[in-house]
Amino acid sequence: MQVVSTVLSVDQENDPAILSINGASAALTISDVPFEGPIGAVRMGYIDGQVVVDPPQSRMEDSQLDLVVAGTADAILMVEAGAKGVTEQVVVDALEMAHDDIRGICEGLAQLRNEAGIEKFTFTPPSYPQELIDAVDEFVAPRLDEAAFKKEKSTRNTALDELRAETLKAVGERFPEQSLAIGSLFDKKLKDRVRQRIIEEGVRPDGRGPRDIRPISVEVGVLPRTHGSGLFTRGQTQALTILTLGTMGDQQKLDGLGLEETKRYMHHYNMPPYSVGEARPLRSPGRREIGHGALAERALLPVVPSVEEWPYTMRLVSEILSSNGSTSMASVCGSTLAMMDAGVPLKAPVAGIAMGLVTREGGYRVLTDIQGVEDALGDMDFKVAGTREGITALQMDIKIKGLTRELMAEALEQAREARLHVLERMLDVIPEPRREMSAYAPRITTIQINPDKIRDVIGPGGKVIRKIVEETGAQIDIEDDGRVFIASTDQDGAKRAIDWIKGLTDEVEVGRIYRGKVVRILPFGAFVEVLPNQDGLVHISKLTDHRVERVEEVANVGDEIMVKATEIDSQGRLNLSRQAAIEELTARGEPIDERIDKEAMAVALASPPQEREERRGGRNGRDRGGRDRGPRR
Repeated sequence: MQVVSTVLSVDQENDPAILSINGASAALTISDVPFEGPIGAVRMGYIDGQVVVDPPQSRMEDSQLDLVVAGTADAILMVEAGAKGVTEQVVVDALEMAHDDIRGICEGLAQLRNEAGIEKFTFTPPSYPQELIDAVDEFVAPRLDEAAFKKEKSTRNTALDELRAETLKAVGERFPEQSLAIGSLFDKKLKDRVRQRIIEEGVRPDGRGPRDIRPISVEVGVLPRTHGSGLFTRGQTQALTILTLGTMGDQQKLDGLGLEETKRYMHHYNMPPYSVGEARPLRSPGRREIGHGALAERALLPVVPSVEEWPYTMRLVSEILSSNGSTSMASVCGSTLAMMDAGVPLKAPVAGIAMGLVTREGGYRVLTDIQGVEDALGDMDFKVAGTREGITALQMDIKIKGLTRELMAEALEQAREARLHVLERMLDVIPEPRREMSAYAPRITTIQINPDKIRDVIGPGGKVIRKIVEETGAQIDIEDDGRVFIASTDQDGAKRAIDWIKGLTDEVEVGRIYRGKVVRILPFGAFVEVLPNQDGLVHISKLTDHRVERVEEVANVGDEIMVKATEIDSQGRLNLSRQAAIEELTARGEPIDERIDKEAMAVALASPPQEREERRGGRNGRDRGGRDRGPRR
């Protein structure tokens, strides 16, 4: 059977994924295909402390929870979520409210089915002769425990393969044309025995108890040339995650149906065939790679620092080196380690664990840290990732007809305990993000410029910015709001680029001292360029501490002098003072790199303020010789 959902129009308020699930359920419900539905699906949010059913997509940015739930009128079948550290209780409450809404959807679809009036065709599963069932049981029962309950996956698989072959040979001699049926009955016997021992004895195939976690090994910085790396091993599952840091220009551009246009944090997951001892072609990413990569990305997204805190693009790649269950959660742990190794200031470390469920004859057991055989033979794969404080991602698939609220709550609480255990093991190795980044990682400096001056940095046809990049070796990205990101592994080059851009865009600050260049002289003062294309007037009375007849006695065109910005008047004109700059620098004990009348300045600074005022001409407008020099400027 194939169900195809085609999105024809999107209003970007109502999620087409939810409509697709409900539409597929409707199509199967009114068809003649046997279907144990209908099912319904809803998206849940948690906004302003309240659980919300199907919130508009424009509000999801404010939501602490993004939870998709599907189920029948009787029970929940599927859960997938991203969250910003919500508690287990919030998730349980959201699941309960979601199921109430799902019941209404199922009632509507059931009414649709009745109105359509299409009868389902009958499917009868194959049945096997009782003699064949007994023969398989008789041969397999005394040998099964020895083969199925071994600690190592490879040893267990080898023993089960040998027992299967022996069963096919021994029973096949009596039933020569029933090889497919014998194989099917062998699998059924194996599944039933594993479930029986787990529920009745609490013994799992590798000898662990229901809550036991396999041995954990953690390493960071395992690759010397990368920006960050983390190796996480749990039992026979091993994930190596590599982090690469880039500039904001390296963001991934999105062209999808949602509101998001770019992405600066990306997680990719690779599971090569050698990780499970297979040989097969390497082609494009499959369902597992896409789904597991998205789940791990969702798990860490809530703890990724903002652009203002960490102006980097981050790409993580998890390579699954060995697989025996829960590789997606191993990649979450490996990714946390790689980011901490790279010095990313995460809001909190994240760990993940996979929970399982085994049911039999009314009994059940929730299993912590399931391995491959328990996933294949069990009834649930429930992945939970989060911080110490709460959940950041969920994904649940089940093979039975649904889960109750109580069972979900028990699985979430058991997962919380396991997650905290895994986190402790990780933090024993690297308790916080590194203070120093890799020597090979780019250092990014963010400066803010006036958006109106972006054109000055870019220049005609990009001429200016290309020249900056060529001469400094820095990579430069400019946002429309005036943020400029300068990245380089060469700190000298980055500093030159920053100074260059600031020189092109800085605006004069009143009270700040500048080294400026005299560009024009008039009888009443000198015009000094303090920033590119920005000059101001130093009035002749502000050139020095004593009266001068001509500006040229102090400064000439081309001289570099120290000046202080004293005022920007109502007409936008900049007034400067060389005298104020020298006084301030001398008082602070800082060097003055220019030719000045040091003796006169020393006398001026050693005198009380009143005498200093009198030497400049006094409040009555007379100079030191008693001559009237007119109104003070």
